[in-house]
Amino acid sequence: MDVELIRLTKRYGHTTAVDGIDLKVRSGAYCCLLGPSGCGKTTTLRMIGGHETVSSGDVVIGPRAVGDATPAERGTAMMFQSYALFPHLDCRDNVAFSLKMRGLPKAERRAKALAMLDLVQMRHLAERLPAQLSGGQQQRVALARALVTGPKVLLLDEPLSALDPFLRVRMRTELKRLQAELGLTFIHVTHSQEEAMALSDLVVVMNGGRIEQAADPRTVFERPATAFVARFIGGHNVIRLPDATEVAVRADRMRVGLEAGPEAVPARVVSVEYQGASVHVGFEAEGLGEAATALTAVIDDRAYAGHPLALGQTVPLGWDADAAHRLSA
Repeated sequence: MDVELIRLTKRYGHTTAVDGIDLKVRSGAYCCLLGPSGCGKTTTLRMIGGHETVSSGDVVIGPRAVGDATPAERGTAMMFQSYALFPHLDCRDNVAFSLKMRGLPKAERRAKALAMLDLVQMRHLAERLPAQLSGGQQQRVALARALVTGPKVLLLDEPLSALDPFLRVRMRTELKRLQAELGLTFIHVTHSQEEAMALSDLVVVMNGGRIEQAADPRTVFERPATAFVARFIGGHNVIRLPDATEVAVRADRMRVGLEAGPEAVPARVVSVEYQGASVHVGFEAEGLGEAATALTAVIDDRAYAGHPLALGQTVPLGWDADAAHRLSA
């Protein structure tokens, strides 16, 4: 089901948390709302789900505006960051709880709950209490509970943030599998650039209550709209040229030493970080319109091993002209 936000605004007194944003998420898409703490992404998610009142503007889900509808009337389900499982209920009854509130017979709701636990590969632990589960297992139960009511849109508020890095990667794969299998619209709040890039069809980068850019992951990475997006997504240098134009150059497109080219500037090595397949080298460069511009180059590990750099060393640093993407003000 399509989700559309039209001039959506949320104010708390004199503070504007979400500032008149417009966004359309097509039916069956995986959308990530990405940004730093306080950017308005969770408030936006809560307004979509009806858990936060709208100050002005509209939320449209499918064919109708749902500004006055309750969460249960919207065709959405919310999976909260804390999972919020009932500690005294086993997995099956946690998943079945919302069906119980809707008055479904016991046998029917338990059958539906077990089917959902099957979907998230947790049926074998159906009789365990939440305290007997790992973090990843609790997350799967919370996901099953959100899906059991048959929503058209699933809203996820930082669902992976409590997991360790290895499990987070595994659960990303599971979320993507489930979304594709069920064909639902997923709207997922995260502050992790890696998570948004791995999961989404549509990345919405937010800052200060506004949308800086909304596009597919490749476009956001290859052609960031603003300096904020380039810096927040990572992997880019934001460089102010002598004519005051700002450009973004991917760190892996920087050229060091003999390959730096005729437009190179002298740059001092200030950090060297080995990352396995690559080496990340930090520089301070003069001659780019500021006293000292911090830049990063990502160098293939084999190329770096052939020409290693020392802290404090000054080398030419440049980039190909076609690698520079001009940024909006």
